[in-house]
Amino acid sequence: MIDTFAPFPLFVSVVAAFMIWLGKENLNTSLPPEREQDVTEYCIRIIQRDFGDDISSIPPHGRWRHLDAGVSRITPLIAHWDTLKPPPDRKEKTKRLIDLFLVSGLGVASFNMFKEGFFSGDVDQPHRVDGMLGFPFINVADRFVVPKANGLEQITVERTAQVMQVRSDNPMVGLEGRASLLVNLSYALRSNAIFFGAEGRPGNMIDYLESESIPDGPTRRIPLAALWHVLVSGLAPIWPKDRTTFGGVPLGDVWPCDALKGHAPAEGDELVPFHKLTGWTTYSLIEPIEKILGWKFDGLEDMTGLPEYRNGGLLVDLAYFPTASSPIPRLPPSHPAIVEWRAMTVIELDRIAEQIRAKLDFATWKGGREIAKEKRPESGGPPVEIISDGTVF
Repeated sequence: MIDTFAPFPLFVSVVAAFMIWLGKENLNTSLPPEREQDVTEYCIRIIQRDFGDDISSIPPHGRWRHLDAGVSRITPLIAHWDTLKPPPDRKEKTKRLIDLFLVSGLGVASFNMFKEGFFSGDVDQPHRVDGMLGFPFINVADRFVVPKANGLEQITVERTAQVMQVRSDNPMVGLEGRASLLVNLSYALRSNAIFFGAEGRPGNMIDYLESESIPDGPTRRIPLAALWHVLVSGLAPIWPKDRTTFGGVPLGDVWPCDALKGHAPAEGDELVPFHKLTGWTTYSLIEPIEKILGWKFDGLEDMTGLPEYRNGGLLVDLAYFPTASSPIPRLPPSHPAIVEWRAMTVIELDRIAEQIRAKLDFATWKGGREIAKEKRPESGGPPVEIISDGTVF
């Protein structure tokens, strides 16, 4: 049996391709080649509109753009670090960005929380993330008090809601799930010193990756499998306990697929591993490691497009599936139709990539957002609403 706990991303494409081979009885989908061409041309038009012929200027689809959100924030933050005495070296700057990107599930608010030291366990260095209390007590007038910097151990739904200014008139969908992820992240970081060091710091994965790399002139080359191993194995404890389990281990974004059950001779063969958040985090962390530290990754061709609602919504909205013309109810991520839709999204992204491979995820994600605005101008939401607790999308 293929390991469904920590599969390499390419396995998702293999599962999806097998599902297409089965005929897809349950989802009632058709995949006419002309529709694939429609999607490709739609995405290429977006690329040409936004970037012209300067293909090399297209940025990766990752948290750097997610946190900038129309206003440059990351580059000025790096520039600020360069003014410090002494300034951090390239490795420390990369570690800080990894810290930030790993906890940025709350969007721009995460950036502000990071700048204010909300995630730090070091009272002297706010711009970092720690899985534990760095300085548990400070002697002030012969009284021991807990300092402000408590790292991720201080995270609660209530504190997060307060920082996010969440109120009855300003609700936030998935707040509880995302806050829970941060709490669980603290435990994961503290439990995996081999990846995150004694401090339980996300950025310390750089030291592990360096130990797995090989020198290449002035730089180093890292196997992508090493980064994937850190994120899937090292962060396994963050996932909700009620998720699909295998051998007693919660698997996270892994779901049983009804279409595979009749062709799954061994236990677990019916499971489809998506790991959307892990995949997006992988793309997001590769960027600062390559851009700031100058290291390179081997094996990037094995990464897949992300099985999420913008990429999948692009396919639905451009009439890939007959269901696009009829109302679609809100469904949980575990629903068979959602599992099959996400798997089909991955394989279709691979097909579309024949023409726009280097820009695949950016083009299809942005294409999904723009076609959603055209079809649903009031909300701009996806065509398929998923009941989510913030731990899948």
